Order: sequence, then C-alpha cells, then structure tokens
Amino acid sequence: MKKVLFVCLGNICRSAMAEGILSDKIASQGLDIIVDSAGTSNYHIGESPDKRMQKKAIEHGLDISKQRGRQFIVEDFDEFDYIFAMDNPNKNNILALSRNKEDKNKVELFLNLSHPNKNINVPDPYYGGEEGFEDVYQMLNFACDIFLNNLKNE
Repeated sequence: MKKVLFVCLGNICRSAMAEGILSDKIASQGLDIIVDSAGTSNYHIGESPDKRMQKKAIEHGLDISKQRGRQFIVEDFDEFDYIFAMDNPNKNNILALSRNKEDKNKVELFLNLSHPNKNINVPDPYYGGEEGFEDVYQMLNFACDIFLNNLKNE
C-alpha cells in the first residue's frame, strides 16, 4: 500500500485541498492508498481548513471539513512513500529535516508532475481573491490525475 503526504505552510489551504482531491479519487476508483497532509509551520495545528478552501471543495463535491492541521515531523519520512511539497520554500523546509538520501528522494514539488522539471509552485491562495482558490483546485486536481495514472503504470 502506498502512502502520500501533501505539505504546505499551514496545512489549511493547498495541502488540505490536495488531500481531499486525491482521497476522493482514490475512493471512487477503489484504490488502496493512504493520503494525509501537513504543514511545515505550527500556525494552524488542530484547525480546520480555511473556510474559503472548504467552500471551494464543496463546490467540487468534496468535504474537507473534518481535516485538522498538523505539523510535518521527521517521522513522516518513515511513514510516507511520497512527500509532495506545494512550493519551493516548503520543499526546502522539509529537506532541512531529512536525515539521508532516502528521505530526500521522497520529496518532490507536486506540480513537477504536471510540469516536469519546471519547479513551479502551487500559489498560496490565502491572501488572494476567490479566483485563486479555483486556480489552486484546478492545478491540484490535474496533478492528482497524473499522479494516479503514473502509479497505475508503475
């Protein structure tokens, strides 16, 4: 069984939405994959996802309201097969906690799936307008499809 972790800064917007999208796709396809999300900061531990992100999720038939923010920990390297960072600063924060090459090899920018080797960040919609949440949803949804297709072809 594969295990996937999505990581952003606070675990209330991007990583929470990615977890919701991938979890829904896994359930609808009857796959055996565990998905979780975390933040590199401790700003929102125990909190629900941002209300605007929850609203966007509902618009797309997803319920992420039961998720709770948690902080990325070193033991996540042992627990997960794939650790997807939402942007370069968070990728660097994750890599700073890595203990060895094996840990580092698990970490990748999520949008490198849809834009190979471009190192494109998923923009943080927290301080942006409504359209930013839809844009993030679309980016994450597309990359989740690519991830699942890649897994099926392994």
